[in-house]
Amino acid sequence: MIISKNPYSGEEISKIKEFTKKDIEHALVNAEKRFHSWKSTSFNERAELLQALAKELKQNSREYATDISLEMGKPISQSIAEIEKCAWVCEYYAENAEKQLSNEIIKTDASESYVSFEPLGIILAVMPWNYPFWQVFRFAAPALMAGNIAVLKHASNVMKSAANIQKAFERAGFPQDCFQSLVIGSDKVEAIIRDSRVKAVTLTGSNPAGSAVASVAGEEIKKTVLELGGSNALVVFEDTKLTETVKTCVMARFQNTGQSCIAGKRLLLHKNIAEDFLEEFTKQVRELKSGDPMNEETFIGVLAREDLAKDIEEQVQKSLDMGAEIILGGNRDSAYYEPSILINVKPGMPVFEEETFGPVIGVTTFKDEKEAIELVNHSKFGLGVSIFTEDLDFARKIIPQFEDGAVFINDLVKSDPRLPFGGTKSSGYGRELSEHGIREFVNRKTVYFK
Repeated sequence: MIISKNPYSGEEISKIKEFTKKDIEHALVNAEKRFHSWKSTSFNERAELLQALAKELKQNSREYATDISLEMGKPISQSIAEIEKCAWVCEYYAENAEKQLSNEIIKTDASESYVSFEPLGIILAVMPWNYPFWQVFRFAAPALMAGNIAVLKHASNVMKSAANIQKAFERAGFPQDCFQSLVIGSDKVEAIIRDSRVKAVTLTGSNPAGSAVASVAGEEIKKTVLELGGSNALVVFEDTKLTETVKTCVMARFQNTGQSCIAGKRLLLHKNIAEDFLEEFTKQVRELKSGDPMNEETFIGVLAREDLAKDIEEQVQKSLDMGAEIILGGNRDSAYYEPSILINVKPGMPVFEEETFGPVIGVTTFKDEKEAIELVNHSKFGLGVSIFTEDLDFARKIIPQFEDGAVFINDLVKSDPRLPFGGTKSSGYGRELSEHGIREFVNRKTVYFK
């Protein structure tokens, strides 16, 4: 049995029987059968279903959001926003997929030559608990619009949300088996990747999980897209608008209780404004309301599991032992960890080097742009960076020097259906969303007429 527990109350939420080998085989047989008919449907048919799915999500957003909050502790207002964003990505691909996958005409010596974009088949998605709906939908919406079939292996602590996602597809009228949630643990993933009916794999999660999946897929010569960890820097230059920037940085670090791969986890401040910035930043963080995730006013909930809170606690303590200083927070109560600020953080400390998946931020000062860029690029991760400055020409000049997959100027790094999303270095490879994302899991077929 796979059991979901409420991390705030400790109560058991659901108990779902894990799939047997026979169940998995049945699911894959049905998925393959469905692919043969689904790939022949028109873009109009798929778009109508995806629009119906968007409507279903918006009409029943609180129903789905409630289970998110109960399963992994996300404050309810943020869970509702997550469901609404899923509706947006459905609408985006319903409106744009046909154009994005239309034949690309290329002039050559041929009388006619072009590239067509055709579905691959069954795509396996291995997804995490921190955004239990959004991470799935940003894969599933483009994959299905491209004519593929989706099978999901969700995180074990959000299996009720996984079931709800499948329910949403069914309520919207999608043909049976276009989208299936497999109730399995991590030990069954390898065999599914190796199954010849599964054509590709996408994973959002930890670096060890990504490495394991990519290794198996590599042996089978199967396409993978990996969206892994991040340690995004928030780089605040001397000329920034302090009040607005503080507000943005607080949101960048502490939304979803800090459990986001693209959260701003390292705060880099120009030495001339560090004192004033920190004073206002600390004030705003102290005012964040912690409490029951089901309370509409709660901004900081609990971490998804107690062991995750213990991990954060250990990273903070090791950093303090190495010379960092804590100026706010630092206390844990079961799965709850206080919003915390550490100063005098330097390269080599866990809160600088590692991904801190919780409401903790390390503060480092810099003297000039050269040092700021070196501090950003020092990280083994490369998901995104935010820079804050009023000099946009200066911003444009330094953008090419950052090694990350995204650079946001005067805003937090965020995913948007219209823009490609993905990282470099240990943050993974491949892209999700936009035209770039929908073309990841297609056969880019060259066609040549003489």
